Amino acid sequence: MRLDDYYSQVEGKTLISPQQASDFAKSVAGDFNPLHDVDSKRFCVPGDLLFAIALAKFGLSQKMHISFLGMVGKDVPLDFSDTSPGEQRIVDENGKEYLSVEREGSVATDETLIRDLVCRYVEFSGHTFPDILIPLLSEHNVMTNPARPLIIYQSMSIDLNRLDFAKPELELSNASLSVSGRRGDARLEFRLTASGEVVGSGEKKFAISGLRELDEEIVRKFVDDYNRHKQAFAG
Repeated sequence: MRLDDYYSQVEGKTLISPQQASDFAKSVAGDFNPLHDVDSKRFCVPGDLLFAIALAKFGLSQKMHISFLGMVGKDVPLDFSDTSPGEQRIVDENGKEYLSVEREGSVATDETLIRDLVCRYVEFSGHTFPDILIPLLSEHNVMTNPARPLIIYQSMSIDLNRLDFAKPELELSNASLSVSGRRGDARLEFRLTASGEVVGSGEKKFAISGLRELDEEIVRKFVDDYNRHKQAFAG
């Protein structure tokens, strides 16, 4: 993966075209959420692409907490800036904030390490739906609104024991969901390993709105439609 294929620098600003965002979602993350389709009326840039660019620009820290604060639409010029030691923000020309990064500890700038970690994380993150989320919702006898699933990526964090490792692997260690009425809060925990040794851990959090009682037939059709969309891309 060449990360610079998925964004451009224009007059000091970072631009992500709908095509670049869609290609990243499908080709790198395996994420076929219709929100990342070029022609979607509700198009938004994948949050994981913003995370990946932030790592490329600022490096990988031992401890990182990333908050996703808003959805980036089509062709929005972005400023990746340092606001204070240990903190970066991504804002648009009007100062609207889309992502914040808090970091501690040593920093690695090795491009290969960053690329490999990004690839492993976004592959994991992109498969949240349907592989992890659908069984998790079913356990609680609920489902999203199939006409307009509202799943909001809130935050992710990484806590690394050290930075002198190579070819990391990432695997889910725990998945949990708390439901309150029509809202759910999901937490996916993962571990990072290299050469068979655990080198770190992390978690991803997101909110789900518009929950309703589970209808297995509707869910099955929803997943089938998603998989058809995925297969159509693969040709």
